Amino acid sequence: MPYFNIKKNQSRLCPVFGAIAGAIIGGADLQQTINVLISGTQSIMGTVIRVLAAGILAGVMMESGAANTIAREIVRRMGEGKAIFALALATMVITAVGVFIPVAVLIVAPIALSVGNRMGLSKTALLLALSGGGKAGNIISPNPNTIAAANGFHLGLSDVMIAGFIPAIGGLIVTVLLASLIKHKGQMVSDAEADTDTRAQVSGPSLGKSIVAPAVAVILLMINPLGSILHISALSAFKLDAMYVLPIAGIVGMVAMGQSGKIIQYTTSGIEKMTATVLILIGAGAIAGLIGASTLSEQVIALINAAGISGTFLAPISGILMAAATASTSTGVILATGTFGSTLIHMGIPALASAVMMHTGATVIDSLPQGNYFHVTANSMFMSIRQRIGLIPYEALVGGTMTIIATLLYGFIL
Repeated sequence: MPYFNIKKNQSRLCPVFGAIAGAIIGGADLQQTINVLISGTQSIMGTVIRVLAAGILAGVMMESGAANTIAREIVRRMGEGKAIFALALATMVITAVGVFIPVAVLIVAPIALSVGNRMGLSKTALLLALSGGGKAGNIISPNPNTIAAANGFHLGLSDVMIAGFIPAIGGLIVTVLLASLIKHKGQMVSDAEADTDTRAQVSGPSLGKSIVAPAVAVILLMINPLGSILHISALSAFKLDAMYVLPIAGIVGMVAMGQSGKIIQYTTSGIEKMTATVLILIGAGAIAGLIGASTLSEQVIALINAAGISGTFLAPISGILMAAATASTSTGVILATGTFGSTLIHMGIPALASAVMMHTGATVIDSLPQGNYFHVTANSMFMSIRQRIGLIPYEALVGGTMTIIATLLYGFIL
């Protein structure tokens, strides 16, 4: 009989235990502690539901082999001469269509190892291409972090995705430049490691069929923004929520790939893969409730005012700090929006600007060793802890570039 293994899930439960401990240490009694936890977790239930919906699309893309097909086709069509760009772009696209960034790296990693072995590229450069490309795709995707940023400021998911596009392009460019500079630095890919690309023999759907699901999702999500841009009232009033758009796109994609008989299998797999994320989000909500009941936001704002820094910088700074503390983009965004979201609005900073600056800020140092992403990506490229730590400054440059672009664009220019 299946059971919930607390030891296995302890990292996902730590935020809840931390929130309980923080409330009690802060002077709350048991009833007040429960009230704080309930208030915090209730605030992120909309995000949780949409994340589960995103899991259906992600499950379809992963289980059907569509994500793998897209990645391989990008690398094949661009050629090995542009290997670093192709790998970064492939990971960016796979993440952008709704696959979680750790999974996107796992999908493209065997391809990267095979190409890197033939081209003489270091594992450090290869993983930077994958991680940087994934970060760029992550801020324009229907993934948990983007959903959290949109819900935190009561915005449409498509609005946040579109607003992150220019910063994402900047992140992709910097990723390719940095990876190209260090392509011969570090340990090279061995023949044994390159042989892990066993999926080359696995048949999957054609490229045309593989892109149906993400294409449907993008088209449906963009109806309302396009109506606003083109001043077409019928379209601008036609609001579609990711809660049902993403499952619909996944089901349409399965039918297009001739996999309609596996709807239950694929959707169940996708939702199950979201279990860890949902637990983390609930924990983040609990901590957000605790922070909301404290004076932390006032103290941070007081420090910013004392330093004479523009309030605009509160959005990216909060994203950076919260994501660094939790080593998670999604958790960092939830904590930042829950703690500083209302303050930013009261300061007169537009919701969309705040969301994008905070969202990009959460990508700067979110890959620290206390998070799962650090270890998953290290294992995917057969890297030691020391080797993986050496990549963090380069990843921070990618995330920092996207944050600077977003802050300049939405904080000062627009």
